[in-house]
Amino acid sequence: MSYASIARNDVPVEMMSRDEFEAAIRAVGAERYHDKHPFHKLLHGGKLKKEQVQAWALNRYCYQSAVPRKDAALMSRVHDVALRREWMHRIIDHDGFGDEPGGIERWLVLTDGLGLERDYVMSMRGALPATRFAVEAYVRFVREEPLVVAVASSLTELFAPKIHKERISGMLENYDFIDETVMAYFKRRLNQAPRDADFALEYIKQHARNRDEQEACIAAVRFKCDVLWVQLDALYNAYVEGHIPPGAFRPGETNV
Repeated sequence: MSYASIARNDVPVEMMSRDEFEAAIRAVGAERYHDKHPFHKLLHGGKLKKEQVQAWALNRYCYQSAVPRKDAALMSRVHDVALRREWMHRIIDHDGFGDEPGGIERWLVLTDGLGLERDYVMSMRGALPATRFAVEAYVRFVREEPLVVAVASSLTELFAPKIHKERISGMLENYDFIDETVMAYFKRRLNQAPRDADFALEYIKQHARNRDEQEACIAAVRFKCDVLWVQLDALYNAYVEGHIPPGAFRPGETNV
């Protein structure tokens, strides 16, 4: 079923106010954002070995590299020039432009600093199957769902600054193989994520035209939280519990 088509037995339901709508979206983050996942608590608390942090960074690269593809998919559907102009900087933020390296390059600085071969990371050959499936599900969601719902799926950025701050302080404090240089990605996102989230939140407040569309936008934020959560489930199962699937990155082995 489409996230935009929520049955209500043909009974009209009053739209939420703008404040109620925003509160419902923020409640999703309070309940479901992946800062609550056990793997992140281990990561930020300094409880992981370097090889486990490598596995996290390698798999997360799949998500980082998909973000500009997701945004390009959304832009390909947009006829509003003003919206395209606003959304375009998201692609530049990740892909870079001119002398600005972009978020993907900054993520590769992180994986370089963790001792991973850049070509291996970029190939994504060692990524967990669940990571790849979740990431592509997100790209497909943004490509196929109604535009206002696709925009809403980006609103996990409302909750991102908190996790970035925790990650920066926790990893710098707890791991001797982490330094300021490799944390550059997260520091930049402290400014970028709130700007993007503020725009997307205002957009859906203006363009969700009825209660069903509002509910679909809330469901889109839940979906995005699920995309982020399941990636950590897979990491925990593979690199904490030890159930590494065939072909995935194996710490201590030659991974090519």
